[in-house]
Amino acid sequence: MNITIGELIGNFILVAGSFLLLIVLIKKFAWGNITSIFEERAKKISDDIDSAESARKNAEVLEQKREEALAGSREEAATIVETAKETAEKNKASILADTTEEVSRLKQKANQEIAQSKAEALRSIKGDVADLSIDLASKIIGQTLDKEAQSQLIDSYIDKLGDA
Repeated sequence: MNITIGELIGNFILVAGSFLLLIVLIKKFAWGNITSIFEERAKKISDDIDSAESARKNAEVLEQKREEALAGSREEAATIVETAKETAEKNKASILADTTEEVSRLKQKANQEIAQSKAEALRSIKGDVADLSIDLASKIIGQTLDKEAQSQLIDSYIDKLGDA
């Protein structure tokens, strides 16, 4: 089988015509759908890239806000600790002042009670000494002293006791 040049050119024209017809039919019926699919895909990829960039920026903003909130929390915690220390110092000073005042008051009360007890003891002793002195003096002198003489005798005796 020998193929001639005419057959070869005819076959070429037939194949080229069929190819051109195929291209025209594809362009007319399928090309719009194919390009729209590619355009939709390109748009989706572009939107995904934009969305990822937006999410990254949002993450950075949230990270910065978290850092600021953390720094604010640290400052607030430091302020709370400082306030607690100041309050503790004030309470300490107040408690010390109250305690000092209470101790002073108790000392003063104890001193008053001691002075009162001493005065009562001295009065009691004066009375006892006076009675004993009168009894003793009556026995020694053999007579009863009047009130004025008793008072003078008691006072002189107490003065002698105070000097001793």
